[in-house]
Amino acid sequence: MTRIHTPKTQSPLAHKKASPSVLSEAEYLKKILTAKVYDVAKESNLEVGKNLSLRLKNTVLLKREDQQPVFSFKLRGAYNKMAHLSKAQLKKGVICASAGNHAQGVALGAAKLGCTATIVMPLTTPQVKVEAVKALGGHVVLFGESYSDAHQHALTLEAQKGLTFVHPFDDPDVIAGQGTIAMEILRQHPGPIDAIFVAIGGGGLIAGVANYIKAVRPEIKVIGVQMNDSTAMMSSVQAGERLTLSDVGLFSDGTAVKLVGQETFRINQNLVDEYMTVDTDEVCAAIKDIFIDTRSIVEPAGALSVAAIKKYTALHKSKGQTFAAILCGANMNFDRLRFVAERAEVGEHREALFAVTIPEERGSFKRFCELLGSLPSFGASPSPRQVTEFNYRMSDASVAHVFVGLTTTQAGESKKIAKHMTQHGFKALDLTHDELAKEHIRHMVGGSSALAQNERLLRFVFPERPGALMKFLSCMKPNWNISLFHYRNQGADYGRILVGLQVPASDDAAFNRFLKVLGYPHTEETQNPVYRLFLKT
Repeated sequence: MTRIHTPKTQSPLAHKKASPSVLSEAEYLKKILTAKVYDVAKESNLEVGKNLSLRLKNTVLLKREDQQPVFSFKLRGAYNKMAHLSKAQLKKGVICASAGNHAQGVALGAAKLGCTATIVMPLTTPQVKVEAVKALGGHVVLFGESYSDAHQHALTLEAQKGLTFVHPFDDPDVIAGQGTIAMEILRQHPGPIDAIFVAIGGGGLIAGVANYIKAVRPEIKVIGVQMNDSTAMMSSVQAGERLTLSDVGLFSDGTAVKLVGQETFRINQNLVDEYMTVDTDEVCAAIKDIFIDTRSIVEPAGALSVAAIKKYTALHKSKGQTFAAILCGANMNFDRLRFVAERAEVGEHREALFAVTIPEERGSFKRFCELLGSLPSFGASPSPRQVTEFNYRMSDASVAHVFVGLTTTQAGESKKIAKHMTQHGFKALDLTHDELAKEHIRHMVGGSSALAQNERLLRFVFPERPGALMKFLSCMKPNWNISLFHYRNQGADYGRILVGLQVPASDDAAFNRFLKVLGYPHTEETQNPVYRLFLKT
């Protein structure tokens, strides 16, 4: 789900003269060359993605950071930071705040160095991640409902107990540790590389990579990749100062950062050549592409770079070039695979979705099926077009609305199919890129009701924790009736909820206050044409 917000400005960090505390590029190069990472990390493989390369007509190199002991690059920077601490600091112990890969990196590094590691994690952290950190010897403290709460509590414990805080990205030693990935890439592939694509969360990984690449092979482009709903770094660089996003998308939780680091921002401003965004469907398709080439399943953040290469080659029509993608992590919850598999088809342009209106008259259904069987290829390689989904329920004496999924072979084909069906007497609405259709409507077609007057339809993102629904119900006015409620667990730390509420027009102001107090990310869909076709009388 894409949410657009007006960012809040933080303290500006526009181009300034380097202060004594700011490291030069030469100093970063030295730090990377002397980084202490290989006590815990391995030199991960750099493999050619054979199927990807063949399909894209460019050589795609996959840097396999999913092969690390904690299935992520994060242990490089975390360990390098801890390995540079004094004996006195190590004796007191280290602390960090994380609900994911950084937590495991710190825990493993601490175990190797023989020091204690306190990991502060939000109360909402899935148990599987908590147990993974404990298994590595980390002492887990659960606190707060968000990463921000956990981070603040970690700083409090740091001051109280004299611990050393290990930042997930905004620290020169952490940045240098991540930069060893670039050092390995150039050693493993001394030949030409046109660009390296790097996922960005807080910016530690790309800061390390950019420092090394621009010092050793400045002709290689460094391209940063972000989710289209988590663009903290790109927005900050464009504005010339760090910006805090009021909300970020949660699908790629490994890159869901609202505010990038001061040092990582400075480095990105100066050294990163270009930025790109990708969406959820494109990332799901990239996860599948990586699986086909490696038989490994990366997490969403780990697939951002491949999704961007696919987009980049299509945009620039490049051929015969060499691109490197850093697969930065593979800590994927198994239950999320259902969602990834479902959305990958659309992301690969292999499925299109439509709402089609057909007359309720004898023979019309047969004519529509015949039209589906004779749809042209629109310039793509001719192949049998299959129906992937078909939902129908009678709702009117004169017309029927059906939800149809069809196989496709190239981008942009869905619009041509919709136009073709409309020209042949079956009015079609292209739903291929409609979030409401893909997340909910396809699973609940036929739910219109004459009783649902004054209905407002909203999509919410609920935190997956006890009491989330009760909070929603408690904030509602007693005279508002729930007329529709749809929930589908996607195996993530949050749930996608579709709710219909009967709210009198006179209560509009009260309803807006309710949404503000509730505080859950939401999108109103009352005017969405899909809702009006399938759910509204």
